[in-house]
Amino acid sequence: MQKYQKTLVVEKDDLDELDHVNNVRYVQWIQDISKEHWLKVCPEEIRNTSIWVVMTHHITYKFAAKLGDVINIETYISKSKGARSERIVEMHDARTGQLLLHSKTEWCLLNSKSLKPVRIPEEVKKMFHP
Repeated sequence: MQKYQKTLVVEKDDLDELDHVNNVRYVQWIQDISKEHWLKVCPEEIRNTSIWVVMTHHITYKFAAKLGDVINIETYISKSKGARSERIVEMHDARTGQLLLHSKTEWCLLNSKSLKPVRIPEEVKKMFHP
């Protein structure tokens, strides 16, 4: 499996009324890193004819992140079948290594013109499962 990683620092706008990272922000980060991974790995000609939509999000929150925390985010595709792909995203405290969040998201590949599901091409699967 091919992993994609990035690091971010928690800012004031990321916080909720408890001074923890807001759950909505975590979901945004999950979507952001998923899109970045797709854009980095997949060639433009494939991206121009395909679009991903979320079918389900399963998120397990382990520990809260706070202002100034540095978070390592890692994602990879765990499996693909038909038009569906399962993506894992994990977030860890960069200083302690503590798992903050684990998510499993099921995505569906659509034809960008018809918006109908299409099988994930073997060529695309190989990009994410070298």
